[in-house]
Amino acid sequence: MDAPTGWLVAAPRSGSGKTTITLGLVAALRRRGVAVRTAKSGPDYIDPAFHAAASGHPGTNLDSWAMPPTLIDGLAAGPGLLIVESAMGLFDGVPAPPGRSGAAADLAERLALPVLLVLDVSGQSQTAAALALGMDRYRPGVRVGGVILNRVGSARHRTGCEQALAAIGLPVLGALPRDPALTLPERHLGLVQAGEHPDLPAHLARLADAAEAHMNLDAILAAAGPLTLRPGTARSLPPPGQRIALAQDAAFSFIYPHLLRGWREAGAELLPFSPLADEPPSAYADCCWLPGGYPELHAARLAAATRFLQGLRRFPGPVHGECGGYMALGTILTDAQGTAHPMAGLLSHATSFATRRMTLGYREATLPDGTVQRGHEFHYAQLTAPGTDGPYATLVDGQATPIGPHGGRRGHVTGTFFHAIATA
Repeated sequence: MDAPTGWLVAAPRSGSGKTTITLGLVAALRRRGVAVRTAKSGPDYIDPAFHAAASGHPGTNLDSWAMPPTLIDGLAAGPGLLIVESAMGLFDGVPAPPGRSGAAADLAERLALPVLLVLDVSGQSQTAAALALGMDRYRPGVRVGGVILNRVGSARHRTGCEQALAAIGLPVLGALPRDPALTLPERHLGLVQAGEHPDLPAHLARLADAAEAHMNLDAILAAAGPLTLRPGTARSLPPPGQRIALAQDAAFSFIYPHLLRGWREAGAELLPFSPLADEPPSAYADCCWLPGGYPELHAARLAAATRFLQGLRRFPGPVHGECGGYMALGTILTDAQGTAHPMAGLLSHATSFATRRMTLGYREATLPDGTVQRGHEFHYAQLTAPGTDGPYATLVDGQATPIGPHGGRRGHVTGTFFHAIATA
């Protein structure tokens, strides 16, 4: 079997077109029969689902701050070509020991991935080469293997960029014109989810067409770097039960693929159910997990889902809600229009989406039993009543600044805005 190879698709900043480039590249290579695996750097639920649709294989996340290095190696291992999409800018992370900052550059260095640098060249020409040169030389152990020019305005514009990049020895492996039809729809937590895209197969086909027309796929395949993987024991989160009732629909969809994979590999059985379809958790399950998602967009339907709510209230085993799931476990969820909807009432807090305020960042959680988990928060909803329950965990942020008690715990029910990624 050939050794696995890969690329890290990265950019100097968010909004450069990394997701569009990644999806087009993956879809075009899949057309050719190339076995492509995908990953997203950092805490992101939405992009891995688009990656999976483009590649035909499950996507995953790789996070150098939240994941032990051996877990990264285990998730990156596998046959064929690995395409990792960076979050934010290539070197953007938090102050941390070397290799543990959460920056995509940590992954490039650990896995020996060459960087396929996406440059949005709208509003510049030769200056793109100066930017690429700085990205290539900024950090030892991280190298730019090729450049994709994005949002090129004309043939003359492309030539000016290419000549400047050739002068510093960086090959241009693609140049995509400005085309609003290639962008994906967005909403408050990022892109609209893959399962809700009105015609995702057709959109992926357009992206593949653009990649075939404007990228040098042969050169990209030839220049993919062999991955460096170290043997070790991968650690994620242990399954919360042997038979897990898992809420799964448009309101509850934010759960990391590596967690589901790890639970299955540990022998757990997943029993999906849809609260929006008024389905209760399976009576066969011994625990219930409500992931994050968009319950604020479906609050009226959830409040009217009596079979779901009654089944949740009667569930005898542990029940846990993350972020959106935590909101559903409370007493009230107020939507963006200011309408208050009754929720399960298994915890005593209330949340609101009427006044939005973004909370975003890495978190380390210490549970009452001493277990330490790493993950993140990302939500716009706010607590309007903290409730009287005991805290789920004590949090610090990515720089170890104390945040304090967080979430709720009452009997066998727990909930928190914190999304767990891995055991520290």
